[in-house]
Amino acid sequence: MNASRSGRAVEVWPGHAAPLGAHWDGTGTNFALWSAGASAVDLCLFDPDGTEHRHRLQETTHQVWHGRLPGIGPGQRYGYRVHGPHDPASGARYNPAKLLLDPYARAVDGDLVLDDALFGHDRRDPALPDPADSAPFVPRGVVIHDSFPWSGDTLLNTPWSDTVIYEVHVKGATMRHPDVPPALRGTYAGLAHPAFVEHLLSLGVTAAELLPVHHFVSEPHLLRRGLTNYWGYNTLGYFAPHGAYSSVGSRGGQVTEFKAMVKALHAAGIEVILDVVYNHTAEGDHTGPTLSFKGIDNGGYYRLGSEDRSRYTDYTGCGNTLDVRRPPVLALLMDSLRYWVTEMHVDGFRFDLASALARSMHDVDRLSAFFDVVHQDPVVSSVKLIAEPWDVGEGGYQVGNFPPPWTEWNGKYRDTVRDVWSGARVGVRDLAYRLTGSSDLYRSDGRRPFASVNFVTAHDGFPLADLVSYERKRNEANGEHNNDGEKHNRNWNGGVEGPTDDPAVIELRARQVRNHLATLLLSTGVPMLTAGDELGRTQRGNNNAYCQDNELSWLDWGAIDADLWTFVSHAVALRRSSPALRQEAFFEGSEIPGTELPGTGRTRDLAWFAPNGEQLTNRDWFDTGLQTIGMYLDGRGLRHRDERGLPVVGDSWLIWLHSGAEPVDVVLPGAPWGDGYELVLATEYPTGIPPRPTVLPPGGVQLPGRSVWALRVLRTP
Repeated sequence: MNASRSGRAVEVWPGHAAPLGAHWDGTGTNFALWSAGASAVDLCLFDPDGTEHRHRLQETTHQVWHGRLPGIGPGQRYGYRVHGPHDPASGARYNPAKLLLDPYARAVDGDLVLDDALFGHDRRDPALPDPADSAPFVPRGVVIHDSFPWSGDTLLNTPWSDTVIYEVHVKGATMRHPDVPPALRGTYAGLAHPAFVEHLLSLGVTAAELLPVHHFVSEPHLLRRGLTNYWGYNTLGYFAPHGAYSSVGSRGGQVTEFKAMVKALHAAGIEVILDVVYNHTAEGDHTGPTLSFKGIDNGGYYRLGSEDRSRYTDYTGCGNTLDVRRPPVLALLMDSLRYWVTEMHVDGFRFDLASALARSMHDVDRLSAFFDVVHQDPVVSSVKLIAEPWDVGEGGYQVGNFPPPWTEWNGKYRDTVRDVWSGARVGVRDLAYRLTGSSDLYRSDGRRPFASVNFVTAHDGFPLADLVSYERKRNEANGEHNNDGEKHNRNWNGGVEGPTDDPAVIELRARQVRNHLATLLLSTGVPMLTAGDELGRTQRGNNNAYCQDNELSWLDWGAIDADLWTFVSHAVALRRSSPALRQEAFFEGSEIPGTELPGTGRTRDLAWFAPNGEQLTNRDWFDTGLQTIGMYLDGRGLRHRDERGLPVVGDSWLIWLHSGAEPVDVVLPGAPWGDGYELVLATEYPTGIPPRPTVLPPGGVQLPGRSVWALRVLRTP
């Protein structure tokens, strides 16, 4: 028997050490918590009015404290108080005055309220524990039981080469959407609403990559400034859908609502990919709050300083780094990943600052335990795995170095494409690699072009409309005196900083937006669009809006650039209809047998043309002044099926990119490359669609300044 704080006696049975977390069996709930260094663990249950009942867990098995409470079921809120030494110098930060969230909680209820009681150490003498009770100010876990009717739903397994990713924030997507009911805006249900799903379908994307939905809280320094963490890269619960995104409350209903969202998106043919943050937690550095892991087993969960264990090794820039070298931490990560695949039906993950997960002792290690376990896990290895291949530590930039079957955010693609369209004289050699799948990065270890997730913008930085409009960031609203965010923007802005009424500058900026998007969608690899770039969204110069949970960040459905939206949907449709634009293997530049005509030679599956209509020479490849390149892609060997299921020969393409400010004369090559060319996308037009069908014979033609042309190759039968 255990006496509760209120005097109510409740019997605690021994229960089981596995699985970890709180699990209802129909008549009671088993609670299990790992802590290697604890001397005692109290399970704390909370009544609806907030009354707390403490129950000492008497059983330990292999460092797991466990007990079963009959009569405790779904909806019960709970937390833990863990006893042990408080000796930060040795890495121990136990303090039973602090209510701790179960790392395996399936749902989280309540907000984090800024108060000195959040901190486990005395603010004047960090060596001493703080005695104040934190329970009134921290969120609690919730026991759940959710028998969701999946009824045939399954992972979509869209081929990588067919994938078009749309990076989107759950709340920001629909907070201002007029066709989504007010009660559903900013929620999982809002994202699943037909009005938003139809937007995704019309755009042609195949996967929604959601900014973090693992339950997160805001950092104390933001709360002190009256701000919140909007993006969500401050995780506290790795199994729980973020409660504030639920339209039905956070007492477990968020789990059902999340599943319903996934099912609705799957029904529309759209995969769900989660942006996950397993590299650090919301507890920050040695000055941060004690909310869960710090108080459960600080030295077990975190990488501590080798010389001063009161400090944290920080490869993330967020104060701490989870120690994935330790089996209980690696198990937490893998259990979480498997849960989201098997129970929540998500189709893949994008790992934030993934290099931090791959560090063994100090260096990023391709043979780390993290990679080994992921590759061997039959569940996790079967879904889409995307790495953000860098962290903030020494040697952390690892673009191109993650092993199969990983894909990567290709930071070199982003930088090269931005440089080209900024007018920087970088030549065409690096651009050619990026346009064709970055074989210099991904070919040596047997990966395919789709290992490269191509992007020109992401949540972190300027949206595309601002990228071409601002040279200097405008982050004053973040409360850091404009010292946060990227320091420089190298992109061309028409010679005018920020908003302008000059029609010529407005038109040229709009063309630059189209140039970036056309380049992205015509490149080999997996394109990722940032939500709102297709609408002309602006953050008014803020390039680090992580703490702006307001109209600055939300999609503005009342200010849509309809021509731009048409342009993007047209470019996506071209990509999805042509295998040559989403090639599964690297082009070789090989001659194609049977394509020769008398006196002309053979075509190649990949060829590069200079403005004079001749193939690029070795000298051209190293000419940093060259601003015009023609990319020829022969798709005749790439058969696919049309809408009726009949096999058809793939289209061939000649794509011109011209980054110079002035028009340039180019020569369209004749036979055997093509008997003529149909202009199907041109960035000088607001929608990208020429006003009339345009068929051009081989020979001279003029490209407008700063433009992209996509020409379908025509051949006489």
